[in-house]
Amino acid sequence: MPLQCCDAGLFADTADTLHFMPRPLYDRIDRAILDHLQRHGRTPNVDLAEAVRLSPSSCLRRTKALEEDGVLAGYRAELDRERLGLGLTVFLSLKVEHSRTTSQVVEEALKAIDHVVACHVVSGDADFFVELAVPDLRTFEKVLTDQILAIGPVRDARSTFCIRTVIDRGPLPLDSWPAPRA
Repeated sequence: MPLQCCDAGLFADTADTLHFMPRPLYDRIDRAILDHLQRHGRTPNVDLAEAVRLSPSSCLRRTKALEEDGVLAGYRAELDRERLGLGLTVFLSLKVEHSRTTSQVVEEALKAIDHVVACHVVSGDADFFVELAVPDLRTFEKVLTDQILAIGPVRDARSTFCIRTVIDRGPLPLDSWPAPRA
């Protein structure tokens, strides 16, 4: 009796949850849509369709699918920190005590601090790498002492001040994505 193959769909949810299944691959048109939108986020659908050589309805359908897949995660305005009076960028390396709940406590506390614009859990000498946008040193000192060092599990904070930003954003290198789907 020949060996029968089981239905791959039976295990798809479990494998996907465990990140064994590769994410869907996107074709050159999806990449073109994403590339255009990451450079020109306010492009109307009709203009986007023309730029990627699709009909407006096909372009809209693909854009909506990319949004639903979570690849196109959102649209936002780019603001000038200096003109808004938030010209001092500070990077903090935080060391925290290690326990089952530490990371969640620190993450939630940092999310509540308005001047924190980015936060990453990292490996190496620090546990968290935090970016702050503040108007001046006095504000940074207040945020650091009153809010960040007040987070119970924080054991050490090392600051690095940004002198000049060379690249603040950039289009993601979509050419390094996996091969397009058929």
